[in-house]
Amino acid sequence: MSTDPPVTPPNTPRVPGREDIDGTVVAERQEQRVEPPKLYQVVMHNDDYTPMEFVVWALQEFFLHDVETATHIMLKIHHEGRGVCGMYSRDIAATKVELVQAAAKRAQHPLQCTMEAA
Repeated sequence: MSTDPPVTPPNTPRVPGREDIDGTVVAERQEQRVEPPKLYQVVMHNDDYTPMEFVVWALQEFFLHDVETATHIMLKIHHEGRGVCGMYSRDIAATKVELVQAAAKRAQHPLQCTMEAA
């Protein structure tokens, strides 16, 4: 068995200050900084035709709010003209908007749901 130190392959670049004691090259790991995804608000808008019960149902079904929270958001929508249902990444927010609008269309309600950058 040989006791010679390992030999660096000829095509491995040598960088001054980047060699270990025995002459092997050490690669440094660089940290990657990833920004968190931007958040979007899903907003429901008031209209004069969609029943309050349907809005509460949609808030429970698609946004997983309990009855009290869903009722509170529904009243905010009713009194202020709009209410935030939740904040999500872009793809999830877009999916939730589509689900609410499809359910409203199936139930023949004109409920509008949009997404906005937070």
